[in-house]
Amino acid sequence: MNTSQGKPSPPARRRRWPIVLAIVVVAGLIGWGGHYLASDTAASQASRFGGPRGGHGAPPGRGGPGGRMATPVGAAQAVSGDIHVVLNGLGTVTPLRTVTVSAQVSGQLQEVAFREGQHVEQGALLAQIDPRTYQAALAQAQGNLARDQAQLTNAKLDLTRYQTLFKQDSTSRQQLDTQTALVHQYEGAIEADKGALDVAKVNLGYTKIVAPVGGRVGLRQIDPGNNLGSGSAVAVITRMQPMDVLFTIPEDNLPALRAKLHAGATLAVEAWDRAGKTHLSSGTLASLDNQIDTSTGTVKVKAEFGNDDEALFPNQFVNVRLMLDTLHGATLIPASALQRGSSGLFVYVIGDDDTVAVRTVKTGVTEGDTVQVTEGLKPGERVVTDGSDRLREGSPVTVPKLAGGAVASNLADTLPSPDSDAGGGKGHGSRRGDGSPGAREGGWRHRKGSGSSDGGSPAASGAHGN
Repeated sequence: MNTSQGKPSPPARRRRWPIVLAIVVVAGLIGWGGHYLASDTAASQASRFGGPRGGHGAPPGRGGPGGRMATPVGAAQAVSGDIHVVLNGLGTVTPLRTVTVSAQVSGQLQEVAFREGQHVEQGALLAQIDPRTYQAALAQAQGNLARDQAQLTNAKLDLTRYQTLFKQDSTSRQQLDTQTALVHQYEGAIEADKGALDVAKVNLGYTKIVAPVGGRVGLRQIDPGNNLGSGSAVAVITRMQPMDVLFTIPEDNLPALRAKLHAGATLAVEAWDRAGKTHLSSGTLASLDNQIDTSTGTVKVKAEFGNDDEALFPNQFVNVRLMLDTLHGATLIPASALQRGSSGLFVYVIGDDDTVAVRTVKTGVTEGDTVQVTEGLKPGERVVTDGSDRLREGSPVTVPKLAGGAVASNLADTLPSPDSDAGGGKGHGSRRGDGSPGAREGGWRHRKGSGSSDGGSPAASGAHGN
């Protein structure tokens, strides 16, 4: 009877040991490789953002409290300064006068005396209509007036004779009254002739089309040689200086604005382009509308601008900033430092130990990228402006510095430029191409020896690139 039935023989057991050993070795190599890649990636990210490295290969003393890796963030200091109370609105540039110049008499257009886009003065000749018909009408009116004046003179002489004869009882009363009426008839005809003469003179003057106001002439509406009718447009003149801007403000801001106007204050107004980045012109508040638009809850406001450089163009869309007041000694921080949570607005305040604390704040006026803090923050305290999405209460942070030594408020400013990356391609290539620990250690020594005490500054990156 074979008692060893079901048990592997010694030769079979000896054949399994190489397979088990190979599996253990492969698993060990995979584990070691994963640990190496993880620590190398963390070290590369820390070196890129300029923050301390708390992992493998990090210099001593660069980790956060409790061994946690410090997070690179942008920072800014709360300052005390002045901030303007600004009312923003959307406006349309409106000229003081826009006149459509048209013909007032009919006729053939002989000449256009202006250039498109030209500045003209009031009374300048713009176009000429054929005047011959109106010259003839003027001559006819003058002839009618001369004829009726001669008839009136003769009638007055006859009236004088009839009056003498009537006194001598040599003519009847009826004859005298008839002659008196004839004199009055000729006097009325002369007045009509004078009116017709004035009309003829006016019509003849209308054959010269002149500028009713000074300003810029637009594109001409008709060419010479065409027949014009009464009311046919020739050109449009727009007065460019000064220029008005019509905009709206919320009705909630109306009491404060009216209080300033009643106090006699002159409120400054600025016009900016559509994107709100280019300043176009500065002016003053001119007037308010007399009612609120109930459909929008806004009131119309008009501002006047000198527009000497013609930066404002009629019907142009602009962003308007009305300077309502100026607050002095306010606590100011960048708007990027504000965070919104379930309890309201808060900021991350950087303490002296380079850890952050969550601080609830209350804000006031906002002007551009600057915000007034009314409660919760004091001038001189540092707040996080970039990289706050990775922070918690008590998180350790590090603030990179720019090449000039200033504190970076935006982490994007600390990234190396394409030129420095190209210059340092050789050093980076040796680290990426050679996976040995010696290559990584050599790369660290190269950056440490670049002469910068702050491993996260762009100056250090630039030295490495060069």
